[in-house]
Amino acid sequence: MGNTRTPQSESFKPCHALAVAVEAAETAGRLLRQHWRTPKKINESQAHDLKLELDVRCQRQITRRLRQAFPEIALLGEEGTAGDDTAPLRWVVDPIDGTVNYAYQIPHACVSIALQHRKVPLQPGKTSAPYQTLAGVVHDPFCQETWSAVRGHPARLNNRIIHVSARSRLSEAVVSVGFAKYDANLRHMLPGFQNLVPRARKVRIMGSAALDLVYVACGRMDAYVEAGVRLWDIAAGGLILECAGGDFFHRPLSGDLCYYVLANNGRLRGCLQRLCGSPSSNNNS
Repeated sequence: MGNTRTPQSESFKPCHALAVAVEAAETAGRLLRQHWRTPKKINESQAHDLKLELDVRCQRQITRRLRQAFPEIALLGEEGTAGDDTAPLRWVVDPIDGTVNYAYQIPHACVSIALQHRKVPLQPGKTSAPYQTLAGVVHDPFCQETWSAVRGHPARLNNRIIHVSARSRLSEAVVSVGFAKYDANLRHMLPGFQNLVPRARKVRIMGSAALDLVYVACGRMDAYVEAGVRLWDIAAGGLILECAGGDFFHRPLSGDLCYYVLANNGRLRGCLQRLCGSPSSNNNS
């Protein structure tokens, strides 16, 4: 542990943290591929979601690597937390984004890891403060693709600089739509979906928010809309989209770390807002 870099040390830089996060994401991706065709143990089953035992194993593996390298950085993950939650930096981890796809052997799932810092110090008596994402990685182990970014630098796919598309007409755009597990958000998204289908070139339902975001970042798709998505689904991909020149419009909804997202290439937000609307802040029940 003598060479460990911490947030307080002069040698700490987001690019160093990103390199460790990429390593952790790719290692977890190998575990996903290794168990791709084996029977999956389901820890929890809901109407529109699954929790696998492998989610927990992947996050445990990721946590071990990140905490080994940076023990003073806290971790917030879909499968739990680690470290001091008052620390100025935190990892935000989704060990398998697209769990239902993965469980059904649909090869469209990924590992998502973001590094965030508090924008303002935590005040005495307060339990939260706004965060900003500094670095992020999204790794697709099935296509062997790794998207990454550090704030203020270009986004990359397998180390090549990427950029959003230049399409400005919805009639030429491919738009991904997500349907979260909350009934109220499903009811909100359905009219928007019906409005989009006859107007966009294609509307897709892919099943992984992180991959939706990075697909917009590299120009494969032009926008992504979902209400009720969680922070660990979007933290890394949102930064990557911004660093690729895109518009990561998002706002919090009621519920724990829940968001409405209207991500796009920077040219489509207005028309998408008119067609899809915006859910109320209590739209998670």
